[in-house]
Amino acid sequence: MNDKQIRWRSLLFVPATSERFVQSAVKQRADALQIDLEDSIPFADKEQARANVHEIAEKFADAGFDVVVRINRSWRHAVRDLEHSVSRHVKAICLPKVPDAGYVQSISEVIGELEQENGLEQGAIRLITMIEDAQGLSNINDIAAADARVCALIVGAEDLAASLQSAVCPDALYVPNMLAVIACRKAGILPIGFVGSIADFNDEELFRSKIRQARSMGFEASFCIHPKQVDIVNETFMPDANEISHARVIMEEYEKHASQGNGAFTVNGRMVDLPVLLQAKNIMDKVRMYNGADCL
Repeated sequence: MNDKQIRWRSLLFVPATSERFVQSAVKQRADALQIDLEDSIPFADKEQARANVHEIAEKFADAGFDVVVRINRSWRHAVRDLEHSVSRHVKAICLPKVPDAGYVQSISEVIGELEQENGLEQGAIRLITMIEDAQGLSNINDIAAADARVCALIVGAEDLAASLQSAVCPDALYVPNMLAVIACRKAGILPIGFVGSIADFNDEELFRSKIRQARSMGFEASFCIHPKQVDIVNETFMPDANEISHARVIMEEYEKHASQGNGAFTVNGRMVDLPVLLQAKNIMDKVRMYNGADCL
C-alpha cells in the first residue's frame, strides 16, 4: 500500500450538533469517525456545529478513532470550519464538491498556516476529496494528484446525479466510480466508495451486495451514514477465509517454482504468473495490515 494511503475501511458520519449520535459513535467499530459540518447541519446551526468540533474530536481521538471533519464548500464557511478543525486530534479534512486542483491547493495552504499556528507538523492534516459535480468529475485526475495532503477520493452520488441531471442508479454512476478508482490508483491514494446511494441503509443485504461490487471494482473503503453499515463495510472489504487460503498457496507455490527457474505454473488448474502473484500479495498485505502478522 502506498504511504499516502491510510488504514480505513469504514468512515462513519457523525453530525456535529447531535450529542446522541456522538455518544453512539464511540460504541461502533468504524475505522474513522467523520464529524459533519456540511449537509447534516442546517444553515442556522453552522456556528454551533463548528464550535463543537474540538470537544468531539478530542473525545473520538481519546477513544482510539481516526477523526475526519467534513467542512463546507464555500470559502466563507470553509475557512471558519478549518479554524475550528485543525488540531492534533484530527487526522483529515474532507472537502465536498471539489471543483479542481486549485481549490485543493488553496485549502492546503490555509491548513498549513493553521498547522503552524497550532504547533503541528507541516502536512499532519490529510485531505479527502469529494467529486460531486460535472466540473469536479472532468478534473478528477488532477484533483486526485493535486496536493501531497490528498490521501483519498470519493464520488458523492446524490450531488453528482443532481449535477448531471441523472438518476442515482448504477447505469449513471458506474463510470464515474470506475474513473475514481483509476484516478486514485494513478495518484497512489485510497479509493473510497461504491456504486449507488449511501442513503439506502435499511436493506442490509442490498447494501452488502453494493460493497461486494465496490471491492471487485477496486474500492477499499466506504462512508457510512448509519451504524448498521459499519460492520458490513468492515467485513466485506476484507478477504474471506477462502481468498486468504488461496493467496497463501499461490505465494508458497510461487517461491517454490521461482527457485526452480519457473516463471509460470498452475494452481487448481489455473495459470499463475507475476500479475496473479501480485493480486495474492495484495490480499495478504491487507490481512496483515488490519489483523496483524499473527493471523497469517
